[in-house]
Amino acid sequence: MPIEQRRRAVYLAMLASFMVAVDGTIVNLALAELSLSMEATRAELQWVLNAYTLAFAAMMLGAGTITDIFGAKRVFVTGMAVFTLASVACAMAETMTLLNLFRAVQGLGAALVLPSALTLATVSAPDERTRNRFVGLWAAAGGIGVVAGPPLGGLLVSIADWRAVFAVNVLVGIPAIVWSLRSMPAVPRRDRRLDIPGMVAATMMIGGLVFVLIEAPVQGWNAPSVLIAAILAVVGGVGFVVVERSVRDPLLPVRVYSDGRFGGTAVQGALFNFAFYGLFFSLGLMLQQGRGLDPLTSGLLFLPLTGLIAVGNLSSASLTRRFGHRGVLGAGQTLLIASLLVTAWASGAASLGPLALALVPVGFASGLLVTTMATRSISTVEPALHGAATAAFNGSRQVGAAIGVAAFGPLLGVGAGLQDGFVLGVLVGSAATGLCLLITALSGRDREAVIVLRDERRGGGLRISEEPA
Repeated sequence: MPIEQRRRAVYLAMLASFMVAVDGTIVNLALAELSLSMEATRAELQWVLNAYTLAFAAMMLGAGTITDIFGAKRVFVTGMAVFTLASVACAMAETMTLLNLFRAVQGLGAALVLPSALTLATVSAPDERTRNRFVGLWAAAGGIGVVAGPPLGGLLVSIADWRAVFAVNVLVGIPAIVWSLRSMPAVPRRDRRLDIPGMVAATMMIGGLVFVLIEAPVQGWNAPSVLIAAILAVVGGVGFVVVERSVRDPLLPVRVYSDGRFGGTAVQGALFNFAFYGLFFSLGLMLQQGRGLDPLTSGLLFLPLTGLIAVGNLSSASLTRRFGHRGVLGAGQTLLIASLLVTAWASGAASLGPLALALVPVGFASGLLVTTMATRSISTVEPALHGAATAAFNGSRQVGAAIGVAAFGPLLGVGAGLQDGFVLGVLVGSAATGLCLLITALSGRDREAVIVLRDERRGGGLRISEEPA
């Protein structure tokens, strides 16, 4: 493949990774305005985030297989078209029900875009080293998207309104579709079967659980819809286990969980996202509805948190090589617990300075933990299962994020106001991180060889290599 075409493929993959990551965090700064302009309830605001997250998590489990079956270019164009059209529909929505429905469609499109974009980029690599560098650039673009989301959302809401955070996706989506149709190479398909029963069962399980957590505090635990959702969650969970043990190409091969450390890391990923995305959700509302700040100022106050995530990401490789996965996870989780406790205290201060300072170590520890957990989850399985392990780990994280938003919403209503609810939520998040620390303490030693992300100063990117633990 010509080098110019190879570069275009990598740039497109980075653009897609950035766009999907931005959309996961940009909406947080539009929630307060949605609450006023659409008279949205707290549960409806939670669904603005979770409709996207749930659809993303459910489809992500099978997105890799869909890419193999139908071809990366076709899946990418389809996913980008679905994402872009759903963004337009979100911007035009006149009711919260329609907005949340279109947010779910957005999540489906995003789940199709990510793995297909990565495949288009890596298939163009001439060797393993270049391929790993492309993976690092793709991941880094997603990290930048997480950082950019809150301040960009605050800016757009300040100069326009909440609809702008969705409409802006059109400026990226349409050029990306045209670009891919004109210049992206076709990727050979693979002979695999799509595990539709597994995807349906997983969706029932995840969706039912989150529906119960969001709607039960509003409707009551004995409400018919809540009881039906609880039954669907149980049936989906049992069905998923049965299906995955019987199909030829399961979404989650049993061998992925043969090493107990992978299961422990997947649980840690879910608990971490529970705390992190619950914090994101409640922080945006607390700053605007509790403190009375405008969206732009609130978005800028996220920068100490999100900006240090990238620093933690880049620090993970060297620290892991020196101290091993367990050492880095233990230190990062301890730091996160301490900084969350300080954040809870600082949120009540009259000045915003202490809160901004407290969020700095939260961001660093978060970036450190995400990368370390991701590399450890891959290191526990054979290379042939890296794709399945990645899907399982990221799926568990998305589920944790959805549950975190679902749980933190009711907590914001406990006590005298948003401030007390925010403090309670942060304390719950620190307790979840404490469970992560306990899992780290009980987990086994790393293998002699672990996979780490190495910062290539001269190459300008990241690559994956094996190092002694």
